[in-house]
Amino acid sequence: MSATPNTQQGFERLAGLSYLNPAAPEPWASFVEQIERVRPYLGSLERWIETLKHPKRTLIVDVPIERDDGTVAHYEGYRVQHNLSRGPGKGGVRFHPDVTLNEVMALAGWMTIKNAAVGLPFGGAKGGIRVDPSSVSKGELQRITRRYTSEIGIIIGPDKDIPAPDVGTNAMTMAVMMDTFSMNRGGTATGVVTGKPIALGGSLGRQEATGRGVFITAREAARHLQIPIEGARVVVQG
Repeated sequence: MSATPNTQQGFERLAGLSYLNPAAPEPWASFVEQIERVRPYLGSLERWIETLKHPKRTLIVDVPIERDDGTVAHYEGYRVQHNLSRGPGKGGVRFHPDVTLNEVMALAGWMTIKNAAVGLPFGGAKGGIRVDPSSVSKGELQRITRRYTSEIGIIIGPDKDIPAPDVGTNAMTMAVMMDTFSMNRGGTATGVVTGKPIALGGSLGRQEATGRGVFITAREAARHLQIPIEGARVVVQG
């Protein structure tokens, strides 16, 4: 069977990355396409295009836990450090049954671009576990989080890579990650994650930050386009 045009494009975009499935190239292929789109405007910086198309470090880990009924379950986890040229990696951890390496790589790449665009001294990273948090008990979820943290502990840290909450995770998840990393290191390391509870060194306003950012962006876009906000309808996609 010959490849469809979309599949063929996927093969081309993923050339050189043997560990990705060319039959399901998204969303990494979209990230690569965006990078290619700005190539004509980069001038002497064009030579770094290929670097952005090759993540610095990709870690896939097995996350085994003992379930409440005594059986052993295994979950697949990821941590991708796309680029650390500007500083420690920064990016969330998502717990979702449909998490894939393609997705985590793309999100790590976008974190690289976002941090650079606003001048933050961080690189781009992202992580995730293929698990539905609603399908496990609170104790099982904590054991999953601890084992995952221990497995990726070799590449994270305040001066290496700093995880944050994302889809399916929250301040409690970050507290467990911080506690696990600290125990393994032998000392408290509050800087290993962001999005922690306030009592553990978290930042005021962190929980509302994403929604506030969407609001401010929409407000400024409306001003730019001269669209009255009062009575306007909004669609949020992404």
